[in-house]
Amino acid sequence: MKSLHSPLFYLALAVGLLAGPFPARSATWPQWRGPGRDGQVGGAPWPQKLDTNYLRQIWRVELGPSYSGPIVSADRVFTTETKDRQLEVVTAFERATGKEIWRAQWSGAISVPFFAKANGDWIRSTPALDGDRLYVAGMRDVLVCLDVRDGKEVWRKDFVKELGTPLPDFGFVCSPLIDGDAVYVQAGASFVRLNKATGATVWRTLADKGGMYGSAFSSPVLATIAGRRQLVVQAREQIAGVDSADGKVLWSQAVASFQGMNILTPVVYQDILFTSTYGGKTIGYKITEAGGKFVVTPAWTHKAQGYMSTPVIVNGVAYEHLRSQRLMAIELETGREAWTASEGFGQYLSQVAQGDRILALDQRGLLYLFRANPVRFELLDQRRIAVGDTWAHLAVADQELFVRELHALTAFRWVAP
Repeated sequence: MKSLHSPLFYLALAVGLLAGPFPARSATWPQWRGPGRDGQVGGAPWPQKLDTNYLRQIWRVELGPSYSGPIVSADRVFTTETKDRQLEVVTAFERATGKEIWRAQWSGAISVPFFAKANGDWIRSTPALDGDRLYVAGMRDVLVCLDVRDGKEVWRKDFVKELGTPLPDFGFVCSPLIDGDAVYVQAGASFVRLNKATGATVWRTLADKGGMYGSAFSSPVLATIAGRRQLVVQAREQIAGVDSADGKVLWSQAVASFQGMNILTPVVYQDILFTSTYGGKTIGYKITEAGGKFVVTPAWTHKAQGYMSTPVIVNGVAYEHLRSQRLMAIELETGREAWTASEGFGQYLSQVAQGDRILALDQRGLLYLFRANPVRFELLDQRRIAVGDTWAHLAVADQELFVRELHALTAFRWVAP
């Protein structure tokens, strides 16, 4: 194998960065955690350095506060903001220049409980892009479908008004999931399948009490487990597998945490379902099926507690950011802790993986590049990339990175050294 410091490596990198197009998997960033909803990135290999010789800012725009991750199409970037504590705003920018193309807005802000004020009242959910439609969740349990071309509203779903459910105390947090002709959301004190063209409800399941202790913090994923493709849904007190066709609950498992703080999005490796909670544990559930019935068994548990950050998986190892703000590598088949980094990160760490490298953006605005090494923590480089807090998930598309800090959106590009 060629040395990563050899001239041939840099020549290959330059060719990879300047040639195009890149594989479709990494050309856009259409939803929460990327094309596969798993934080995995294709395209040309990343350099081992993050300084301005390798990663350069190409544009930046100032905005109101938001926790939504950027959404990236072939030629546009979309983001949300809460303005003047009254309006929720969606803006489309030209991907190459950062020039504003259109803006849509509606009344929709709420005030979260006092103990959550440190994390703000602003919009939280990351939108989802599907062709010429953008699906945006507003804090007051409203899902809005916008036309990508001009930002005009196609339809609106007000769950509180339609279902008579309580307003979620922490807002609409779940990021929409699109599959086929459906859009799935954890809203209306339940898990719901909507017709993506019209917003009509197809089915509703996993109903809870809503309000303070019912509204979801996590987001659903699609996975094949025990040979069955299904939706994996983590609510405040349980995790469940749901049939996408009819909403039937295939299996469910109570998940212990402090005041229902099941926040991260669960990840699946083979038939092991990984989750980790604030005030609970890190758990690998083994899910099997026999005679049409699913059985959920804790395959292993680890005392470490996760918090808000969803791990990435590389070669069967999950790289998990903990409540302690440290990073742990844990084998998913066995639950064996491979290592825990001695250094601390911020309160949140969004991660994307490419091969054996992981880019990680922490809440303090520090970007890290480390190797997915199952033996030890191997930091390759780090750089401050934002002046404000970066609670939104990092987006990577082609050779470009998009960072939504609390009051700005910035685009960066890998360049040949």
